[in-house]
Amino acid sequence: MIKYFDYAASCPLDDEAAETYVKAATKYFGNSQSLHDSGSVANSLLENCRDEMAHILHVEKEGIYFTSGGSESNFLGIHALLTAAKKNGKHIITSMAEHSSVKSALDKFIDEQHYEVTAIPLLSNGIIDLDQLKLAIKEETVLLAIQHGNSEIGTLQPLKEISNLCKEKQILIHSDCVHTFGKTDFKGISDYVDSISISGHKFYGPKGTGMVYINPYLKWNPYYPAATHEKGFRPGTVNVPSIAAMTVAAQKADKQLHNNNTHYKQLRETFLHAIEPVNEHVIVYQSDEPYQLPSTIGMRIKGMEGQFMMLECNRRGFAISTGSACQVGMQSISKTMHAMGITGKDAKGFIRISFGWHTTEEESRELGQTIVKIIHETSLR
Repeated sequence: MIKYFDYAASCPLDDEAAETYVKAATKYFGNSQSLHDSGSVANSLLENCRDEMAHILHVEKEGIYFTSGGSESNFLGIHALLTAAKKNGKHIITSMAEHSSVKSALDKFIDEQHYEVTAIPLLSNGIIDLDQLKLAIKEETVLLAIQHGNSEIGTLQPLKEISNLCKEKQILIHSDCVHTFGKTDFKGISDYVDSISISGHKFYGPKGTGMVYINPYLKWNPYYPAATHEKGFRPGTVNVPSIAAMTVAAQKADKQLHNNNTHYKQLRETFLHAIEPVNEHVIVYQSDEPYQLPSTIGMRIKGMEGQFMMLECNRRGFAISTGSACQVGMQSISKTMHAMGITGKDAKGFIRISFGWHTTEEESRELGQTIVKIIHETSLR
């Protein structure tokens, strides 16, 4: 059986969440918009989920909207903030390492509404260059779209410092929190940003579920003017069973947060100790606490393509990932490597290791030893 180290890409559905889905789908199947009793029962469950997600995020429930996942949440959240801008302007700032859904959304606003977008690089520790951010701010800047945590190397952006820079200039902030929800405490996050996006399958909920929080004191316009679901935020019948399952997964992740992070720190230490024999061949990209998620390790193998390491690990029973994506026979380097100024062959050596709830120390040690073995075997060829 393959040992899974790609939890940053997707997690298995939690058993309790799965049981919740089946129960909700069979007993609370009414359309939450219907006025009969079955619809009212489904709507009551939906609102209970909204209450609970607001509690976990430490926000007001009026700002919670359920979606089909992180990508939709990013798009609709960014659109909402642009319509709620506190001043006139057509300038947006983002980072060079944002998820493709954020980049696609911004490209759409560039093409259709003629916004100008400035993308800021990351420093060598994966943190946005605050000096570059200061220089990029213009009088016309109305929005900053910045990831909370990087999905490839696990670095956390200093949202408090970023907020201090932006809010005095009346710049709204959207934060993609898909990689961090369930892995770090969200208390206080809403004080620094105006919208937040999350995705259920990143914390053991079902795929096709997500949520966006938008500051309820902002006056925004919907992207879909005729939408009737989620208070006019989006079209489509609300998937109450999946939302209930996602909420159960979120509750569990929040309850286990401290213990899980303690576990991830031990797994990280075990893995990094296991690869010490090849330290001269490896560069690990990370920041210092509290700006580093312990569950994600981004690293580069000198002189070796990440795709080769990924395939060799897979052949030996370990599922890891690489920042290189294969599209029509062409490899594109990871956005994070590009944002940190690492290009060409060096960038193609990137791999990502990500831990989950059920990862064991022995598995982490075995993966490290396997990588050491692959490097030794390859260097002898």
